[in-house]
Amino acid sequence: MTRRGLRFGAGRPVLTALTALTALGLLAGAGLAGAPPAEALRAAVDVAPGVTYREFDVPASHGTAHAHLLTVDLRDPRVKVGLLYPGAVAARARVSVMADARGAVAGVNGDFFNITETQHPGVAATGASVGPAIADGRVLKAAVPDGQRFGPALPPGTTTEDVFGVGVDRRARHDRLALDGTVRTRTARLPLGGLNQYALPVGSVGAFTEAWGSVSRVRATCGTDTDRAAPCSTDTHEVTVRDGRVVSVSATPGSGPVAPGSTVLVGREVGARYLRTLAPGEPVRVRHRLVAAASRIPYRLAVGGYPVLAGGRPLPGLDDTASAVRTAVGTAEGGRRLLLLALDGAPEYRGGLTVAELAATLRDLGSVDGFSLDGGGSSTLVARMPGAPGVSVRNRPAGGAERPVPNGIGVFSSG
Repeated sequence: MTRRGLRFGAGRPVLTALTALTALGLLAGAGLAGAPPAEALRAAVDVAPGVTYREFDVPASHGTAHAHLLTVDLRDPRVKVGLLYPGAVAARARVSVMADARGAVAGVNGDFFNITETQHPGVAATGASVGPAIADGRVLKAAVPDGQRFGPALPPGTTTEDVFGVGVDRRARHDRLALDGTVRTRTARLPLGGLNQYALPVGSVGAFTEAWGSVSRVRATCGTDTDRAAPCSTDTHEVTVRDGRVVSVSATPGSGPVAPGSTVLVGREVGARYLRTLAPGEPVRVRHRLVAAASRIPYRLAVGGYPVLAGGRPLPGLDDTASAVRTAVGTAEGGRRLLLLALDGAPEYRGGLTVAELAATLRDLGSVDGFSLDGGGSSTLVARMPGAPGVSVRNRPAGGAERPVPNGIGVFSSG
């Protein structure tokens, strides 16, 4: 793909990619000749110390896309980012509501999620996200099987375990988080196949904690590892464990909140047959954690999606035909600078970008690594404008109104 110009503000002159980067202030120390255009500088708004907001046009293959950009400087000790979520994995809320509830100054929507269940009559969509999630260092969930994800096809070599994360060292990075867990009884030990997931691997046992929420757990036993639309399993079982012992059993997955300190185990096929051997009073130990593939630094924030840019290069095999409204996060300067990007969904801009164009745009903005989040009607970018009591939606959502989503990336500032 050729490098494109970026157009700041509707109807304003096209800037070359290099000039646009200068205007954005994203090529620190580049020493480019000439001052950035005044009109580009006027487009910048200081949301908080270390956090700025801009909007600009991106000429693309399906027409002009309009982008909204938050630049976040994690080198500023007053700035941090964290996961926005409604208080439960299986729940949804608007990004603006979650941001205001947490006191965030800005944010974007996060992971793809279980939005509909038309293939499974009588089964309600959970609203739970696809990939792993960590909030304030607390593990909320693990990833569903690749074949169970909602959203566009994954680029070659990526999985539902891919995450964008920020460690306790305040550096952003891309990684993979795999579930490591076991269910132990006096006579057996079984690998744990899921944690607070809307879909469990065939033949496995999954754990649900109070972080899941009150939504029915039936969806976890529907589909297969390769076919999301496959029928729900008829071979299921559920066991509730509290204080290290079985307290109740059921032939079908239930609903309602999981009590604090309790774990509900849901099994399908082989996993269900294993759970049927457990009777009330029997000792059971459940252990689970997420293991990072690349980093040894613990994560304070992790959210699912898929990488599109690595080491300044677009991933091979990115789709360059299907165009859509998109949300993404780019990282630069060793993970100390974040670029949170959301496209406008207004009719005149709905052509959006292909995944390949998204990767190129993030690169042109100075990102070394780039990560795609949920798009379409979910694409939302919010920011607190100077003097405003709370955040406002800066892009126009494709559905005409802000869509409730399971999580997002929130930007916080003590300045």
